[in-house]
Amino acid sequence: MNNEMILPLLAYLFFVFGVAFYAYRKRQGGSFISEYYIGGRSMSGFVLAMTTAATYVGASSFIGGPGAAYKYGLGWVLLAMIQVPAVLLSLGALGKKFALLARKHNSVTINDMLLARYQNKVVVWLASFALLLSFFAMMAVQFIGAGRLLETTLGIPYQMAVIVFAATVGLYTFIGGFRAVVLTDTIQGLVMIVGTTILFGGIVYAAGGVENAMNTLEAINPQLTSPYGIDERPLDFTFMTSFWVLVCFGLIGLPHIAVRSMAYKNSQALHQAMIIGTIMIAILMLGMHLSGVLGRAIVPDLKVPDQVIPTLMVQVLPPVVAGIFLAAPMAAIMSSIDSMLIQSSSTLIKDLYLAVKPNAINNEKKIKLFSTITTLTFTVFLVFAAMNPPDMLIWLNLLSLGGLEATFLWVIILGLYWKKANATGAIFSILAGLSSYVLMTIFKFSIFNFHAIVPSLIIGLIAFIIGNQFGARNLIK
Repeated sequence: MNNEMILPLLAYLFFVFGVAFYAYRKRQGGSFISEYYIGGRSMSGFVLAMTTAATYVGASSFIGGPGAAYKYGLGWVLLAMIQVPAVLLSLGALGKKFALLARKHNSVTINDMLLARYQNKVVVWLASFALLLSFFAMMAVQFIGAGRLLETTLGIPYQMAVIVFAATVGLYTFIGGFRAVVLTDTIQGLVMIVGTTILFGGIVYAAGGVENAMNTLEAINPQLTSPYGIDERPLDFTFMTSFWVLVCFGLIGLPHIAVRSMAYKNSQALHQAMIIGTIMIAILMLGMHLSGVLGRAIVPDLKVPDQVIPTLMVQVLPPVVAGIFLAAPMAAIMSSIDSMLIQSSSTLIKDLYLAVKPNAINNEKKIKLFSTITTLTFTVFLVFAAMNPPDMLIWLNLLSLGGLEATFLWVIILGLYWKKANATGAIFSILAGLSSYVLMTIFKFSIFNFHAIVPSLIIGLIAFIIGNQFGARNLIK
């Protein structure tokens, strides 16, 4: 166990707990529901940018993405840059309309919005089921990423690493709620940018410069320096289009990203966030994926590609600096999973429990207890789910992303922008989109080699339009 690396990480974790307790004290004066789940709608532009970008950038971007770039070469870096407009697109499409409706109906969760818009509990129940199922898989990815990171860098057993991470993120999330999540996301976003810059510089130096690293990659496999990928994974039109839909356009349908559009302070904050968040995503995507590719010139024979970033941290940085940088991927992972824990808790408590027992909203003490139990129960189940990890995280993460997008994308977009959209159309879309995505994924069926998300979204859109003809209109009010 490397004590020089552990001390900076411990200092960072203590700081995170301090932020959680600060957020806990801040929320004592307001409504528990509003404060715990959306932080009282008080985010500035900078905070909104950081929490939106940091929530999106998780284990897949700091562990799985660089691992894929390590294996598939510079083509994967080009592919990763497709994600750069994600924050701009998500906040631009949802921002103002979402915030206005949320304030009008006092909505604090994504399903609150769906209920207010479609006036139908079946829509909420279907969306809740899909959200919890997909979030569980996505959170398992984050736990696995954290376990691999701590295992490789600190030299502790994988199982112990997962348990330590679970205890940390579970405790500070339920203590501080949404306000703690967005404050820590802001800090973690800054840590990610600094850490990415330091690691990239260390890799370039250890490789003897970019030119020398490129020559080494050419010697390993000339296709690693090609923009078209390697024979094992060619980056053709269908793959790149699928990837863009999955990790950029489809993000509009991610509930833990969309809920940020309810919580900002004013229009100026929204506009600032769109610019700052886009810059942050560009820096992190380029820096981390290039680090994965160039890292192959330093450690060419890794059997598990996802270990490239943890391995490089240990090899190219001094122990104390590596310990400081360790906070960066940990921050990326924590900033994703805390948001999903909050969203999962809000789905079970606010959207399902209070829907069955609406009078329970007056018993704030009971809601607090149930929220705590829900968060900690999720954490325990995730520990068990993370104990047998796959070799590459990115495919599991993309699988769960697609499930959420097939469920929520058209229901959100058409609900906001199509006045005639109704609950029957939404139900048709959720059932058709999600079931087609699951079936095509399970049976490995593809249409013209597109990823399952592309035909699933087309099917979901057609189903919405057809179903809409059979239902009563629910106009935006």
